[in-house]
This record gives sequence, structure tokens and C-alpha cells, in this order.
Amino acid sequence: MLVLGISAFYHDSAAALIKDGEIIAAAQEERFSRNKHDQGFPAHAIAYCLKEAGVGVQDLDLVGFYDKPLLTFDRLLETYLAYTPAGLGSFIKSIPEWVKSKLLQKTTITKGLNDLSAGVFDEDKLRFGFHHHSHAASAFYPSPFSDAAIVVMDGVGEWATTTIGQGSGQHIELIDEIRFPHSLGLLYSAFTYYLGFKINDGEYKIMGMAPYGEPAYVDAIKANLIDIKDDGSFRLRMEHFNYCTGLTMTNARFDEVFGGPPRKEPEPLDQRHMNIARSIQVVTEELVLNICRNAHERTGQKNLCLAGGVALNCVANGRLLREGPFDNIWIQPAAGDAGASLGVALALAHDVGGVERQPSGGTGDAMQGSYLGPRFDDDDIEAALQSRGAVYRKLDDDALMETVAAALDDECVVGWFQGRMEFGPRALGNRSILGDPRSPAMQRMLNLKIKYREGFRPFAPAVLREDVTDYFELDGDSPYMLLVAGVKTDRRQEPTAADREKSGFEMLSVQRSDLPAITHVDYSARIQTVDGIANRRFHDLLKAFKDRTGCGVLVNTSFNVRDEPIVCTPDDAYRCFMATEMDVLVVENYILLKAEQ
Repeated sequence: MLVLGISAFYHDSAAALIKDGEIIAAAQEERFSRNKHDQGFPAHAIAYCLKEAGVGVQDLDLVGFYDKPLLTFDRLLETYLAYTPAGLGSFIKSIPEWVKSKLLQKTTITKGLNDLSAGVFDEDKLRFGFHHHSHAASAFYPSPFSDAAIVVMDGVGEWATTTIGQGSGQHIELIDEIRFPHSLGLLYSAFTYYLGFKINDGEYKIMGMAPYGEPAYVDAIKANLIDIKDDGSFRLRMEHFNYCTGLTMTNARFDEVFGGPPRKEPEPLDQRHMNIARSIQVVTEELVLNICRNAHERTGQKNLCLAGGVALNCVANGRLLREGPFDNIWIQPAAGDAGASLGVALALAHDVGGVERQPSGGTGDAMQGSYLGPRFDDDDIEAALQSRGAVYRKLDDDALMETVAAALDDECVVGWFQGRMEFGPRALGNRSILGDPRSPAMQRMLNLKIKYREGFRPFAPAVLREDVTDYFELDGDSPYMLLVAGVKTDRRQEPTAADREKSGFEMLSVQRSDLPAITHVDYSARIQTVDGIANRRFHDLLKAFKDRTGCGVLVNTSFNVRDEPIVCTPDDAYRCFMATEMDVLVVENYILLKAEQ
């Protein structure tokens, strides 16, 4: 049974293809269009999925769309009516677009599929899923668990913002929900807006900035913005927010709580901003723990599956793993809306198509390492490099690993491109920029000379799975870079008296461990464990680096620069390589040195 899943028209459009319950392909549209967070119809992503399976649209048994547009429209209308006349401006801005296109999505999707020149699609095969059910399906069905509690937390679906459910075998039951406008995702996004960052993009910056601050505003947030209930639920005090009626997230009453208006992006970040970031991160972690404890009480399950944009908050995930009531946690690596395309396809395959689910058990899952995007052969690579006039060599695997390990040991920055592109927001060793974690200069150099982004942003370590306990306070798998844990105590370095006097971004200059490039200011790290099964070649590179240096860890960050999507093709990789101060580019077995270009 062939099922195509689609998410689109809000942000992070994507497509996924399922055959007899197995994930064949999945990709975000932004990787092809080069428009970050592309929200348009995912024509390129769908075309890729069909090509990977060798099928046309007429061969599809079902096509699923990740939410129900009419229910979302119902929410918008009810919200505008409830806040009349305050919502008039927002109403005027959004309703014409809804009437013109979003209410006609069955026609829009059918036309989009037929415009691919890949056959003729029968619109009777189109189904619409519930937003949070799509998220829940993306979390449960690929997980290794036969039975599990499910928690979905995001901005908003049709009405739901937080959902508790459980899965058993092929069946998913959604038990309870918190509804719009009371939303943990929107609360966090309100602070993203207030601190001067882009919503649906800058939330990572809040999480990265938080350890530089103090939780000075936690009590103010709880007293003024949110009412936290004993059962883990919550209600926002909406008089401080503007997203129901206006074109901004917060209002003047919000400003009063935090002592000033929202920061404009060119303005420098100060200690107050850092304290606000730390405070909302602390409150978010508390809410996530409360919600998941409630899910444990309601379901009695020992396993937990997470999805929705809030599940990308890896600091909260780390606390949940350490302090929460569940024995095992599995997080969908494409936890945001892109992953809902996969969820709706899996839901249709198992719920409607009756395809039998076969959980892998243990620590394995059905995501294939999240390596579900396009791959490129030697002919593709050579054609791309030759069209650019690139100077390159081709090495066998052994020589390549030794050469790249030596370059990394010399503090070179390496663009590493291989295999199938990752599905989800993280680069996991196939579209990555790599560096030496032992270098005190590497974190700053990567931020300012390669990624062209804020200097405080942390970088993640990729570590040999068999060595993870040698470096980090984690004894388990973290293949998708979605868990934060501490650097081991015996690897930490005590700050000097002068260093202890530093605050804010002054703390960037303090070396905190023997892996300074990946040790955050609070001695934590966002960990990716790498085994020899899901990604043998990346494991081989880590092993070669360890054989040379004694260190089984590399800095791993996504292969892109600020405000661009992760690279997809060899040509994307070459252009990014030449536009930055990267030293080496590896595309499969082809190696390029910047000095020779």
C-alpha cells in the first residue's frame, strides 16, 4: 500500500511516502526551493518521494494532508468574533487569503499533484487528518514501543495546543487536550518575539541564550502570564498577549511585566534579555515535566513518545529523561510540522489501510536514522563539481578517513556531505559541518566565520555510541541530537577567580572542559550518539579521528549558513563551501581544499 503524506501552507512544508508501512522517503520543501521554512505546496519534495519509489501519482492508494483546514478556519472565526472589535485588523489581513485559497485545499492539492507531470491523481483518494493526531502518529508509529504514552506540544493545530494520548499496537487514542489560545508553544514564541528573534526560527536562540542569564523573572511569569494547575494543565492570562487579535505576539501589559518594549533585532542583547530567556526556559521545562507526569498518571505507561515543535526543546527533554516518570522516551526527529506529513501517511497506512505495525523493540526505530532524503551518485557529483570548475580528488574510503581526520586534527573546518539527506531540522552526519571539539577557538570561529550567526550559539557533539559515557552524563542512545546532558565532571575545568566574576556573554571566553567547543556555559551539551549501523561512514570518520587523537567526539553543526536551509545537492554544498571560510569539502569520496579552488 502506497501512502503519500503532505504538510503545507503554514511553515516547513514537507512530504513523506510510505509503502506497506515502511518509510521510503521524506523531505522538507525548503531543501529544494532554498527558501527557509518554505510554506508553499511541496512540489519538489513530493516529486523526490515519487522518484525514490519509482511511482507516479496514479499509483498512490491514499494521500493524506496533515490537518483539517475547515476546523482551523472555524477557530479563526470564533477567535475574531470573541475579541470583536479588537481583532478586526488581523481579520482583514488573514480572512481573504483563507477564502481565496486555504478553504479550497482539496482543489489546490489535487491540482498541485497533477501539475507534477507524474500521472493523474484521483481526488477521491485525498484524506485530511487532525493536526495533533498526525503529530501523535509521527511519534508513536516509528517508535520502538508496542505501547506508549504520547504527548504532543506545539503552537496550535486546529484547536489543540497540547494533547495527551496513548498508542497500542496499531491504535492511537487521544485522551485529553489543552485548546487555543492557551499554548506552551505560543508562550515560548511570544518570548522569541519579545527578545527580537523570528518566530518559528529563533526559539533555538532563546534556548541557547538561557544559560547566560539568571531565572530572575520566573515568579513574574507565573504571577502575570500563566496559571499553572495541579494536574499539569495551564491557562495563559490573555490580557498580556496580542496574538488572538493583533499582528504582534505581545502587548503593552506584557512590556510592563518585563520593564520595556520588545527588543528590535539590531539592538544589542543585554543581561536583562538573558535573564528573560533563562526564566521562560525554566518555566517551559516545569510545564513539560508537569504535562508528562500527568500523561504518565493517565496512561500508566512506562514508555513516552513526543512530537510537536516543543519536543525540539532538547534542554527540557534532557530534564524529562533525568527527572520524569518514564523509563524510556522516544522523540520524533522531525518533531515540527514537517514531521506531521510522515505522521498522517503512517496513520492512513495503519488505521485505514490496515497495514500491520511491527515495532522494532529495544532501542531501534523505524526512522532509518532519519536519513530519508535524496542521495547523489558519482556522476551527479562530478557533473556538479565540473560545472563549477572545482579542483578535486577522489579517494578510497581508508585514505579519505585518514585525510579528513588529519585535517580536523589541524583545526580545519570540514564540510561533510554523504548519503541521504536528513529529514528534520538537525544535521546528523550526512549534511554536516565538522570541527575539532578540543579547540578553544572552534566555537567562536564556526559561529562568526562559517555560520555567520550570533557568537553565543552552542554547537553539538557527535560521539561514538560506544564512548558516550566516557564524555557525558548519559548512558543511552541520543541519535537525533534531541537530548541535553552534562559533560562528565572529570572532564570539566574549574574557572579561575577572575572567570567567576564574568557574566553574560563575557562567559564565552571561559574554557570549561577539555572539549571547549561543545561545552555550553552550564557544562551541558546537545548530544548525538553515532553507531555503526545507522551511519557507518560517519562512525568510521569518528573512529579515524579517535585513532589519530584519542578523542571520539567531533563538533557537528548543520551544513548551511544563517537564514539558509541545510544543503541538499552537491552544488548547494560547493556554493556554501566557497561562500564561507570552510577549509575542506568532502562530497562522498571527493575531497576539495579551499586553498586549491
